[in-house]
Amino acid sequence: MAYPINPDRTKPWNNLPELPIASGLYQSIEIYEQLGNTKAALGRLQGRSIAIPNQGLLINSISLQEAKASSAIENIFTTDDELYKAYSEQQFKQLQGPAKEILNYREALWTGYEYLRDVPRFDEEYFIKIYRVVSQFNDGIRPPVAQIYIKEGGSGPNAGKAHYTPPRGKGIVESKLKNLIDFLNDDDRYQIDPLLKMAIGHFQFEAIHPFRDGNGRTGRIFNIHYLTKKDLLDYPILFMSRYIMEHKDEYYAGLSGVTQRGNWKDWLLFMLKTVEVTSNLTYNKINDIIGAKDAILEAIVQHGGINRPELLVNALFTQPFTRVRHLTDLQYYAENTARKYLDELTMLGVLEKRMISGSAYYLNLELYRILSE
Repeated sequence: MAYPINPDRTKPWNNLPELPIASGLYQSIEIYEQLGNTKAALGRLQGRSIAIPNQGLLINSISLQEAKASSAIENIFTTDDELYKAYSEQQFKQLQGPAKEILNYREALWTGYEYLRDVPRFDEEYFIKIYRVVSQFNDGIRPPVAQIYIKEGGSGPNAGKAHYTPPRGKGIVESKLKNLIDFLNDDDRYQIDPLLKMAIGHFQFEAIHPFRDGNGRTGRIFNIHYLTKKDLLDYPILFMSRYIMEHKDEYYAGLSGVTQRGNWKDWLLFMLKTVEVTSNLTYNKINDIIGAKDAILEAIVQHGGINRPELLVNALFTQPFTRVRHLTDLQYYAENTARKYLDELTMLGVLEKRMISGSAYYLNLELYRILSE
């Protein structure tokens, strides 16, 4: 089944085909076999996550790692220590550099999730909200004057030259984005499995490239939100960007394979495999975190002398770094009591106390290990 390709990557692809794509481009035994495996893995993750009493224990930690991995795809790097320290400060507006950008991603992940809980459908405002939080710009859909194109990477002879030029012109980007939104929302007219819709929609969004910056991160956030909106996940806890980061060349080759050769098969297989692998990865991380939490709680109870140990352990697993004021802000303990308990857990080997810029941070060693694996 032929798909109209991009004839000249140096010129705006204003003839980017509207959705839906022809059914022959995704109806194959290989794609449906992978789809079955992906749905099984995602269903297992969903079944495990809804059985967790306090999902906040996982949501903060896993979404922080998703933000870190997705930002790394865009060459935005920071260390785990820097990121966790920044998050524990909870004063994001004062931050600068990579940690700030990663925390912007995490904020966008939750901003979009909350927005979609209050509206029945995806809309243009959803994408603009995500873009604004991720990029920290206040504009919206890029105007025709913005000469946006995707550059060749690396250091070869074509480095810096146009690898792909998205649509451009008065009303063109808006029209194509409207078509994408209609495709995502209308399940009666476009009766395609939601996982395939997500993969097709992600490609289309990246091909439209509606914003000046942050399109990659916005598109990856959309992937997770589409799954939650279609009730395939209760919370945005799928760690998809790690797999994409580890297979970055394959990810970009899949996108260009559609634009230059009409190769939808490899793109769809890659995206379905991404969801399968990361569903299993996230499932295992959930089990590891719950196991570590239970073991630490048991050790604290056996140690004795700590009031309300369940509350303390919940706080320790909300983020890798805990500070005294986290416990006092929650009104769990007075300041001296909180400090005493955290120091006791340091002596037990549960936490590691680190003095950073004159302030004490207590690192949950097991949570740190699990998230780093």
